[in-house]
Amino acid sequence: MNAQPLNDPDAPRGCPVAHGADLTRLFGPEASTDPYGIYERLRKEHGSVAPVLLEGDVPAWLVLGYRDNRRVLDNPRQFSRDARIWRDWREGHIPETHPLIPMVGWRPDCVSQDGEPHRRLRGAVTDGLLAASSRGVRRHATYFANKQIDAFVDAGRADLVADYAEHLTMLVLTRILGLPTADGLRLVESCAQVFKGGEGALEHNERIMQILGELAERKRAEPGSDFATALLEHPAGLDHDEVVSHLRLVLIAAHTTTSNLLARVLQLVLTDAARLSGLVSGQLNISSVVEEVMWDTPPLAVLPGRFAAADLELGGHHIQEGELLVLGLAAGNLDPEVRPDSAVAVQGNQSHLAFSSGPHECPGQNIGQSIIEIGVDVLLHRLPGLRLAVPSEELSSTASTWESRLDSLPVEFSV
Repeated sequence: MNAQPLNDPDAPRGCPVAHGADLTRLFGPEASTDPYGIYERLRKEHGSVAPVLLEGDVPAWLVLGYRDNRRVLDNPRQFSRDARIWRDWREGHIPETHPLIPMVGWRPDCVSQDGEPHRRLRGAVTDGLLAASSRGVRRHATYFANKQIDAFVDAGRADLVADYAEHLTMLVLTRILGLPTADGLRLVESCAQVFKGGEGALEHNERIMQILGELAERKRAEPGSDFATALLEHPAGLDHDEVVSHLRLVLIAAHTTTSNLLARVLQLVLTDAARLSGLVSGQLNISSVVEEVMWDTPPLAVLPGRFAAADLELGGHHIQEGELLVLGLAAGNLDPEVRPDSAVAVQGNQSHLAFSSGPHECPGQNIGQSIIEIGVDVLLHRLPGLRLAVPSEELSSTASTWESRLDSLPVEFSV
């Protein structure tokens, strides 16, 4: 499978290239404004697995079905996370300078490997995050939530995306990782650009690696009670590249998903008077609102990526060894086979795909949940009369291949 002629008559049957004109781009103008419409159309045309094009017209399979997503996520022997078996990369069709590399390429971290190498590295990450979460994540979140609100409280209005969700998450992460606050704030834009893709993705990825490489060197000389030091001192014996790669993994994944999820939770709360009053009065638990958002608008819409370890069948399609699959978490959560009526309440049902599944399931989800719960609680109790400053139908989102982010959330409140 390669990114050459889309109507190549010699392309193997089953390969996305063989579908020619049927291929749909997961990037570009239509994808940026109506990704869910694309998922629905692809499901009708191709079933639970569909051929698509990623940035640079790189072919891949998008997994749309809930059960097929589970099968891929739960079976690393069939669907490997190791991008070194990616046929397009192996055959030289994907250069190291390709904008997909920061998201799909191989790195010396736990999400790029399976089996024993994965267990060794994930153990270090899990232990480090557990130690970090026991050292006051909720206290850090409370402190920075109040600090962010202090910056705009006298104005009586704010954008809860740019002024709150984006920065609150990164500020808490600076404490967890051991980064100076100034470095963390510089990395907000870089994390967003890596997910957005395009020409700037590689440059911003290099900036992230440079800052985190400097952090690792500082912590090697001056250890602290932080995630960076935990990785450096872990019995698994991570080398420098492994330490920096895992700092990058946690920074990008945690910031992007948590800030997006926080913004979506606030959007849902502020566009529904019953939920807002329920949270303010204490009759509604914020975790139930978070759960609802994780079903309907998960912070990561498409998860990169898995690679077929051998020829196999999935969703009625023949997948060839080395071909790339990307996981449609948002599409899977709305699969009519498991949710025939998406309007039916999902409270208490935690079987969504938002945190992935299987051996690579997100190990830091409790930290993200804590940041969101504190972020919402402090905001609602600090800002009386909090309300949207625009009609709800004017709120807009912009999507990339991997996520759909709320553009802004303008609010007003009593001063």
